[in-house]
Amino acid sequence: MKKIAIAVLGAVLAVTGCSKKNAADAKITKENLKVGFVYIGSIHDEGYTTAQDQGRLALEEQGIKTMYVENVPENADCEKVIRDLIDQGCNVIYTTSFGFMDWTIKVAKDFPNVKFGHCSGYKRAENVSTYFGKMYEARYLAGIAAGLKTKTNKIGYVAAFPIPECIRGINGFARGVQSVNPDATIEVVWTNTWYDPTVEKQAALEVLNKGCDIIEQHQDTTAPQIAAQEKGAFCLGYNVPTPNAAPKAYLTAPIFHWATFITDDVNTILNGTWQSRAYWEGLSSGMVDLAPLSDLCAEGTQEKIDAARTAIENGSLKIFEGPIFDQTGAEKVPAGTVMSDNDVWNMSWFVKGVNGVIPQN
Repeated sequence: MKKIAIAVLGAVLAVTGCSKKNAADAKITKENLKVGFVYIGSIHDEGYTTAQDQGRLALEEQGIKTMYVENVPENADCEKVIRDLIDQGCNVIYTTSFGFMDWTIKVAKDFPNVKFGHCSGYKRAENVSTYFGKMYEARYLAGIAAGLKTKTNKIGYVAAFPIPECIRGINGFARGVQSVNPDATIEVVWTNTWYDPTVEKQAALEVLNKGCDIIEQHQDTTAPQIAAQEKGAFCLGYNVPTPNAAPKAYLTAPIFHWATFITDDVNTILNGTWQSRAYWEGLSSGMVDLAPLSDLCAEGTQEKIDAARTAIENGSLKIFEGPIFDQTGAEKVPAGTVMSDNDVWNMSWFVKGVNGVIPQN
C-alpha cells in the first residue's frame, strides 16, 4: 500500500528527548524507550498521516518519548531516515507506508535488537511485525450510508492504486451499498497517487460529471470531498472525520484508530511479551470505525448501520460470504462459503456492480 512522496525529504525531525547511544545496546524499558515514526506525508494532511500520528500522540500521553519524520519518499531516502532515527536513540520504529517495506526489512537485519512495525506490508522478520486494519468492514458501513442517500444510483469512488488494499475496500463498500440498494453501482477512477489534491479533485469531477451524486475515496486529502460539495453532491471521507472540509456534502467517513495497535505493541515490548506478528483487526477491536453521521444522511441510516455493525462484530454477518459474483458475472465465492483472510488480503477482482478496470501488469 502507501505512498508516493508529496514533498522533498528534509522534513523537520520532531524530537522529544534523544540519546545518541544506539538503542540496540540496551534492554528496552520505559526509561530508555524512544519510538520513531516514518511518515509518507504531513501530520497536517487531514488524512492518512494525521491518523497515523494519533498513535504517536497516544504514546506521548503515556510519557513515552517519540520522534517522527514527515514527507519521506518511498525510495532509498527511507532507509537513511530509519538509520538516522536509530542513530538518535530510537529502539522502536514504525514505518507507516507500504513502499517502506523493503527498506524496513533491510535495516532491521542490521539492528536485531530494535523492534519494527511496518504498516500494510506482508514481509516480516524476527524483529519486524506488520500491522493494518480491516478497513473493508468500516467501508461496508459507509456503503450503507451511501446506498441509502443516492438518488441517481451511481456512486463515484476515487481510488489511489489498483492494489489489493484499495480493491478490497472498494468491494467492501460496494457490498454495503448493495445490502440496502441493490440497484446502485460504483464507478471507480484511479489516480495512481496517494496524495495529490489536484489530481484527486479532477478524478472526483470526472465521475461526478458522469452522473454520480456521491463520492467515496481512498485518498489522503479532502479534495474529492470539496469537489462533491462544489457540484452539489455528497461525499464520504477517509482516515479521520472531516466534517468541516465539505460541510454541505459530508455524510461520514470510515476511519482508522492506529493507537489501538501502537499502544498495545509498545506495551508488549515493555512487559517482555513482544513477538513478531501480522496484526490485522477490524471493528470489534476498535482498529477501524465509522465516524459519526452528519445530519445529511438519509432517515434510518443510523439504525441500519448499527444493526450491520452488531452483526459484523458478532460474526453473523460475513461481508465476503457467497454467493458473490465478479463484475463479469462469474461466480467467485460459492454459496455457503466465506473468503479466507488471505484471499481477502490478496483480492484482485471487483464484485458485481462495480464499474472500472483493474490494470494488469
